[in-house]
Amino acid sequence: MNFGWLAFTGIGLAIAAASIAAARRSDIPGWEVRVFRAVNGLPEWLYWVLWLPMQLGNLVVGTLLGLVTAWATGEVAVAVGVVLAAVLKLVTERVLRHEMRDYLAVRERPGTSQPGAILRGDVPARGPSFPSGHVILVAAIGTVVAPTLSGTVVGGPFLLTLLVMLGRVYVGAHNPLDVTAGLGAGLLLGGVIAAFVG
Repeated sequence: MNFGWLAFTGIGLAIAAASIAAARRSDIPGWEVRVFRAVNGLPEWLYWVLWLPMQLGNLVVGTLLGLVTAWATGEVAVAVGVVLAAVLKLVTERVLRHEMRDYLAVRERPGTSQPGAILRGDVPARGPSFPSGHVILVAAIGTVVAPTLSGTVVGGPFLLTLLVMLGRVYVGAHNPLDVTAGLGAGLLLGGVIAAFVG
């Protein structure tokens, strides 16, 4: 058991708890509106830069890449951890939505909750937005595979997680607290799994 990766669990728990506390309001906070507009209003050409990393948040794509990474490093336990992370992502998303049920009407997709939001690609305008499932998945799987990587490559999964977070706000799929809650939940899950499989 590698207890070092449990630090990610603590960091994730702190980020998720802070995000949930900040989102328990009857409106979208002014600072969050400003952050959303700043990111969502970035130039159109960024769509093509961010589109590919965002696909890692797709359940099939993210899980497959995690499994390929585990196979390439010869780590069977990590492959099991990747599958476990994908399953727990679905459970965690439901638990957080249940926890936020009284605020989900406020935490709608930016197409509903942010006047003038720019929606890019096939982003839905309506529906629950908190937390970002894409970010939960990529953060969890990234944390699970990171111990198998060496040198400067170990930071790759975390850079990809940040790009997915940026991309999901940029395309108008999520508000900022949605993606930070996803980051926290993903790090929490990934840290626990990495500690046991690493």
